[in-house]
Amino acid sequence: MKIHSTVLVILHSPREKVWGQLLDLNPAGVTIHGLDLNAFDEWLKQWGSEEEGGLATVFYPLHRVERMELDEPIGDIPSLEQRFQQRTHLTLADYLQTRRKATNG
Repeated sequence: MKIHSTVLVILHSPREKVWGQLLDLNPAGVTIHGLDLNAFDEWLKQWGSEEEGGLATVFYPLHRVERMELDEPIGDIPSLEQRFQQRTHLTLADYLQTRRKATNG
């Protein structure tokens, strides 16, 4: 997987699924700028509102990573990023770049 790919990471102990942009992958673990998959739909619903949440940058040790997969469509089922794009008209990379610029001034 390439850095800045949109990925879904499945973790264990405790079981979690995280969606976001891969920032780093090394023997110690993975760093993702994203959110818990359970919060994805609510996050999309809040898009453009005053309650809009953001994504977090989190490191997960490799011993917790069960699997990591690219966020890709499966047949007619859109990927999570495609769902994000349909709602926001932005790719995840464009959204994150816009947020970085807004935060850094």
